[in-house]
Amino acid sequence: MKYINKYLRNFIPYKLASHRIWMADAEERARILKLDWNEATIPPSPKVGERLKKLIDDGSFYNLYPSTYNEELLELLSEYVGLQKENIQYFASSDSLHEYIAKLYITVGDPVLLLGPTYDNFRLTAEVCGAEIYFFNIDETFEFNGEEFISRIEDVEPSLVYICNPNNPTGTLHSIEFIEVLLNRFPQVLFLIDEAYAEFSGISAKELVLRYENLLISRTMSKAFALANFRFGYLIASKDNIEYISNIRNPKNITTFAQEAAAGVLSDIPYMRAYVGEVCLAAKQFAEEMSELSDYLRCISGVGNFALLCLNDMQDKPQLIEHLLARDIYVRDLSQTEYFRSNCFRVTIGTREQMERVTCAIKSYFKGEQP
Repeated sequence: MKYINKYLRNFIPYKLASHRIWMADAEERARILKLDWNEATIPPSPKVGERLKKLIDDGSFYNLYPSTYNEELLELLSEYVGLQKENIQYFASSDSLHEYIAKLYITVGDPVLLLGPTYDNFRLTAEVCGAEIYFFNIDETFEFNGEEFISRIEDVEPSLVYICNPNNPTGTLHSIEFIEVLLNRFPQVLFLIDEAYAEFSGISAKELVLRYENLLISRTMSKAFALANFRFGYLIASKDNIEYISNIRNPKNITTFAQEAAAGVLSDIPYMRAYVGEVCLAAKQFAEEMSELSDYLRCISGVGNFALLCLNDMQDKPQLIEHLLARDIYVRDLSQTEYFRSNCFRVTIGTREQMERVTCAIKSYFKGEQP
């Protein structure tokens, strides 16, 4: 089609997980364990509902655009992050933030390097802006080699490098010391660190934005804070980078409901931390249970709210996914790379009780049990 942006005429779309759950009624939905998009598996803090009920009871603002500068929300974000408001800006999801980053920092023909296999949507976002996409993929052993990665940066000479830390879906965690090495060694390269799962790892490069202009950190409230439906994310960066991106940001695209929901969860940090603690315990227990199935699979559980399961027999993958689906358990059939297509899928980690259900279902498959 001649009217389509020439950079998108042969693009590979980002592959969505199933939205089958939205075709289920309330009774069916109550039975489903949705572990395919790394959403939280419990509702957010009750403070969210309290604030939203007040909004609904009011209703006098429905005809108005949302607030374009929410002082309370910025104060809460500043307190939570531990940096000044001048180092933070919020957006209608981290995906939306990534689009603004691509618009501001990527020009046609720019080489962009992704540390993969990783969250694939940023690849498409960069391609839309005409970027030339390059990868440094961790091999099938899932062992990261820092020196080889540095060599790849030297070879590609990218304008921007995207690193998910901890990485989705391998769980690989890069130290703050290593990130600082990259920032120092390549001052001409902009590094985008996606910290979607930082709450689960307890590690963040946020303090580095005070010393390095070539660092941007994206965050989301879709994971640990359980606000996926509200589409809320934020940027941590130097004062100058915040000012630059704020100049092109559409400030009325974050709904009042999303702003209030974000303020609600930020007013109840202990609730989030309790959930994160439960998920970390569940992840450890799940990995231990899966180790008993080493004749059939390998479980790679890092520091996010997910685990990667790699089947020893490639034919088991589609059959096991169907086996889980028959028990109303949704998992993510990965397809970023050839070896993922062949034998790996991802499971979101929920509570210990929820993961016991998953464990029983997986073990029943290898025992040959039928639904």
